Amino acid sequence: MDAPSIDEFRSIILENYRQEGRDLPWRHTREPGAILVSEIMLQQTQTDRVAAYWQTWLERWPQPASLAQESLDEVFAAWSGLGYNRRALFLREAARCIVRDHEGRMPGTAAELQSLPGVGPYTAGATACFAYGEPVVIIETNIRSVFLHFFFNDKTDIHDRELFPLIEKTLWKEDPRSWYYGLMDYGARLKKLRKNPSRQSR
Repeated sequence: MDAPSIDEFRSIILENYRQEGRDLPWRHTREPGAILVSEIMLQQTQTDRVAAYWQTWLERWPQPASLAQESLDEVFAAWSGLGYNRRALFLREAARCIVRDHEGRMPGTAAELQSLPGVGPYTAGATACFAYGEPVVIIETNIRSVFLHFFFNDKTDIHDRELFPLIEKTLWKEDPRSWYYGLMDYGARLKKLRKNPSRQSR
């Protein structure tokens, strides 16, 4: 891709975000603990189901220290209905790690966040991006759909390793938080308009 193509692509994504961006509650905070909770809840769960759980969870446990000392029975009860209960366990264990190893403060980079239980490369990168503005290269289903749609529209069997260089090259480093929100929202819109582009990937 040459520079004008990058500019055009960014303009399409950002204009859609300005016009059609979703108003999701975790987008109104930069508190890293709250963003980590949202990212773990959003794993394999639709956004409309997560919103109410996220707000209730943070009202009860606004900081890692409060969650770290909670019983698993209470944690699982609060999680009930979201599914994949292991994620709730990981959140409690991550909170304990933050208190024990980081003096109660969230790690400040994607690399450091990966030291937390249950936090993989995507969750660490997304949390660092949305909380700290770190320009990390990340991919999830909606982001994948956008890049397949724009750059591999007539191809199938595309591996993520072919997408990562494009994601890195087009990344709007001045505001990666808005950029990734824009990509996610465009991808979510694509799925309503056409067959899921992610089916082209493997």
